[in-house]
Amino acid sequence: MADGNALQPRIVLVDDEEMVLSSISSFLELETNYIVDTFTSGFQALEHIKNNEVNLIMSDYLMPEMDGLAFLADARKIKPEATRIILTGYADKENAIKAINEIGLFQYIEKPWNNDDLFLIIRNGIEKNILAQKLKSKMEEISKAHLEFQELQTNIMKTLI
Repeated sequence: MADGNALQPRIVLVDDEEMVLSSISSFLELETNYIVDTFTSGFQALEHIKNNEVNLIMSDYLMPEMDGLAFLADARKIKPEATRIILTGYADKENAIKAINEIGLFQYIEKPWNNDDLFLIIRNGIEKNILAQKLKSKMEEISKAHLEFQELQTNIMKTLI
């Protein structure tokens, strides 16, 4: 079963309201094959992110111990490739734009959300993450091949001189 989990996209969901966590995680578990890890504490979620592969991180904006922007900024330091989404009950476009610019936010979702929109945003965020991982892997392959080619070229030159 562990091998199957490696292929399943993993989401970390952080909100101080249990009802929001259960609503979104239940919806995603019914509609997708995503693994959804939920947390009411940003600090606990950060510990989890350090030790697990994560494709997408979604956080509430206003939480008592750590606000969503601070949490996502810290999460970005740990897993820069993970897609980041903020969930907010406040239509604060200015802070959303600030977050997009400062912490590389993929999207913000307003409460109450529409499940179809939520699904599309999360799916697109996960696809973005998977494509970025594939691109990184291909770039590493190309870099390795380039180094091997340079070595080969150097060895050929040595034998000719």
